[in-house]
Amino acid sequence: MSRRDTLKLVHFVSTGWFVLCFGYILIAALREAGFKWWVIFSLSGHSALLVFLLISLYLFAIFRGIDRSQKIEIEHPLTGTGYYVVFYDVSPFLGGLAGCLGMIGVSRVSELLSGIALGTLATTFLVWIVVDPAIGVIERLLPASRRHRLERLAQARALRQKRQEQRKRLLDEILSQEERNRRRWQQVLQPYAEKLAGLLPVAELSSHRTDNKRAENEAVNIGTRAWQMGGLNCMRELRSMTTELCREKRRDSMVADYISVWWDGIGSWRNPSLG
Repeated sequence: MSRRDTLKLVHFVSTGWFVLCFGYILIAALREAGFKWWVIFSLSGHSALLVFLLISLYLFAIFRGIDRSQKIEIEHPLTGTGYYVVFYDVSPFLGGLAGCLGMIGVSRVSELLSGIALGTLATTFLVWIVVDPAIGVIERLLPASRRHRLERLAQARALRQKRQEQRKRLLDEILSQEERNRRRWQQVLQPYAEKLAGLLPVAELSSHRTDNKRAENEAVNIGTRAWQMGGLNCMRELRSMTTELCREKRRDSMVADYISVWWDGIGSWRNPSLG
């Protein structure tokens, strides 16, 4: 087991000990107030889920902080050390031990247990709620800590900006490459677009199955060449050029999309109406 896993386990056990002591004090107080056991168990049963959720959230925050190694030694010269982390995790047990030593000479077991529980609660509250945040604030105010933190944040901002610039540069290169391909395709694909534009009226006007089949075969051959030339983007560019030619010649914005039907199954081309 690694040191980090050991600290997690110790913290989990110490938190469980803290909750156990808190529950003991609560039950003892209710008993002294005259509540029956069935009433106490009813109250504890309804609040068990809430206590479990709060403990889970707290443990998650602590474990996540340990995993991310947020305690930088330069910025946290005391709380970032291993000795302090061990002290922080075992503080409930230290409080219980102090309470036990403080109850030496007490004959009643209930008083001894109450002293141990109160020592645990007091020490844990003092260390986790008061001392640790106060030390953390003091550490952040130290000149070396502030200087290192500002440098670290500046480096993080510079790194984020560099990554953003790299992504932007990569995107610009992709867009530039697509534009170059588009211009090159327009020159090469112009004869194919004119031929496809001539095949569309044949498909619309001809009633002979042979003529339609011949037009479809020629369109499939053209689509296959476009796919081999530049894949799906090249086929889309050819279809767009063909549609634009048909609109210019016929001055009609509505052009029957036979091309999508003819090209269905070529490469990754799929007919939208059949998708």
